[in-house]
Amino acid sequence: MSNRVKLKGKLASYFDAPLRLGIFLLLCNLLIYFISWPAGIVLSVFAAVYLIVVVRLGLNNRPVILNEMVSFATEYGQVQRELLKNLEIPYAILDDTGRVIWTNYAFDRILHRGKPFRRTINQAFPPLTRDTLPHGEENVRIQMDFESSNYKVLMTRIPLDEAAQDSDIIDAAGYSGSLIALYLFDETATRLAIQEVDDQSVVVGFIYMDNYDEALDSVEDVRRSLLIALIDRKVNKYISSVDGICSKIEKDKYLVILRKKSLLQLQDAHFELLSDVKTVNIGNEMAITLSIGIGMDGLSYAQNYEFARNAIDLALGRGGDQAVIKLPDNIIYYGGKTQQVEKSTRVKARVKAQALKEILSSKDNVFIMGHRLGDIDCFGAAIGIYRIACTMNREAHIVLNDVSTSLQPIADLFTNNPEYPEDLFYHSQEAIEKVTDNSALVVVDVNRPSITECPELLRMCSSIVVLDHHRQGTETIENATLSYVEAYASSACEMVSEILQYIGDNIRIRQEEADAMYAGIVVDTNNFQNKTGVRTFEAAAFLRRNGTDVTRVRKLFRENALEYKAKADAVSQAEIYRETYAVSICPGQGIQSPTVVGAQAANELLNIKGVKASFVLTEYQNQIYISARSIDEVNVQIIMEHLGGGGHMNIAGCQMEDVSLAEAISVLKKTIDSMIDDGELEG
Repeated sequence: MSNRVKLKGKLASYFDAPLRLGIFLLLCNLLIYFISWPAGIVLSVFAAVYLIVVVRLGLNNRPVILNEMVSFATEYGQVQRELLKNLEIPYAILDDTGRVIWTNYAFDRILHRGKPFRRTINQAFPPLTRDTLPHGEENVRIQMDFESSNYKVLMTRIPLDEAAQDSDIIDAAGYSGSLIALYLFDETATRLAIQEVDDQSVVVGFIYMDNYDEALDSVEDVRRSLLIALIDRKVNKYISSVDGICSKIEKDKYLVILRKKSLLQLQDAHFELLSDVKTVNIGNEMAITLSIGIGMDGLSYAQNYEFARNAIDLALGRGGDQAVIKLPDNIIYYGGKTQQVEKSTRVKARVKAQALKEILSSKDNVFIMGHRLGDIDCFGAAIGIYRIACTMNREAHIVLNDVSTSLQPIADLFTNNPEYPEDLFYHSQEAIEKVTDNSALVVVDVNRPSITECPELLRMCSSIVVLDHHRQGTETIENATLSYVEAYASSACEMVSEILQYIGDNIRIRQEEADAMYAGIVVDTNNFQNKTGVRTFEAAAFLRRNGTDVTRVRKLFRENALEYKAKADAVSQAEIYRETYAVSICPGQGIQSPTVVGAQAANELLNIKGVKASFVLTEYQNQIYISARSIDEVNVQIIMEHLGGGGHMNIAGCQMEDVSLAEAISVLKKTIDSMIDDGELEG
């Protein structure tokens, strides 16, 4: 009897119900006898027959029913197993180490195996390492590519501790084992559909001619229309070749509509239109260059249009002759290998000067700052803005934290001069304490907020003016009231000198101020050898008329013996990499401003025949500073941008943290190799 199958729960209650009803019937029969004994006899007969039938059925049919149920359960488990085995979704069971225990037919078909796979899942699918297996209650979802298909992998952990505790054959004490159910969902078709929709999304762009007026002035009148027609034809043919739409909206501007798939083709070819348009020559002395700004992946067409506007402004601000693609969270640059042509007109400088006067005239005081580790150009430009503020009877202060050895002789002209207030220079903390709601901030020689002397001031001042000659990068000072960024200018001092000429007739520049601004021009142009245009010499002539002395300035640049020796060591130990790139290290021991010496050494290395670009690395204040220089064959700005820096086409730099000099040199060389392989640099 102990081996009989026993029922429990609701099923047992269901089978016991007739017997319980029979007992209830006997109780009712007993009650009927008190009311009417004939009726009680009749009901007794009925109850006896009912109990006999119920007991007989229970004794005869119960074993049969129980056997049928056991058979059904057994067959149901087999059917369920067979259904799971034939499930169209690939399914596998793993142990907690990742070894495959069981697979269904669909899983085996993916692996192209005739027999069951019983190895670790990583051997079949390398992305599914042991670290990716679920270790908690949460499911793990992973996207995986296998052969030509794309799969979404779902893994669920199934604890076995409770089952082990009820086991009669193993000791469950401390057992925490588990199984892992793995599902593969084929999303190849879905991804292809999503990719197709993404490829067909609309991309908006602008194409501007950088030097339209200058190029037309360099060609005969009768050929001007032909030159423009050839440029129009090249632009329209280029966009039409990728099934795009190009419409000329102004004499030198085009609106472009493309599909994203078409844009990818242009990216793969690195926007060959930039170089192709320069080949148009019908007697024009100056080649036409283009700037391209494209917006994509916006949430709406209007946002793509706004991205394109920002991209073309950035391309022009970086000097033109390049393509800029703006995405919601990234900016991509192409080209930018041509030096920007200097504008001969000063209309823009006059307009900016008038705007600067209007801003400063409504403010109580003015704060002026440049970049960290300020150089002579940064200092000279700040002094020029200080003179403008004083002319307008505004209190002005220059934010300056550290003074390098190269800057010290220029700074001494003002710190020990009774003509200037003792609080002319503020440290960052002093400026933060003194700034008010009605203060103006003028940022010179830098347009990246992270490397300014005091980034906190950018958030505290509502009126911000930016004057800079460096090419703009991804990081810019936002919400500037006035932004005057001209990449063609040789120096910030040149720009400030031009603005000074339009501030007013009563402006008087002191001798020390003229010397400081002239020194800034001399340093940034390397004695008028780099990026020097007509307006550079005009600015120098203006400063010369206002009292600067060339000999006096030259004496300010004299070096001490230790710095001169360090520069000579950097030049003598230079390595010529790939036969055209000079790489060296500037020793910084005992030198107060090794970065300045490193920049000077980089300039000297360009005098070596065959060197297209030079890179000098200097370790200073737990950082690695790289000074990059070139003449005209290599755009060192784009190299430095790959390393997180920036600058000009011929003068650039970057800062690297948490690396040694050897590691920094290795990263620099790998960057050069990668850019050569991608076609961004010539080998």
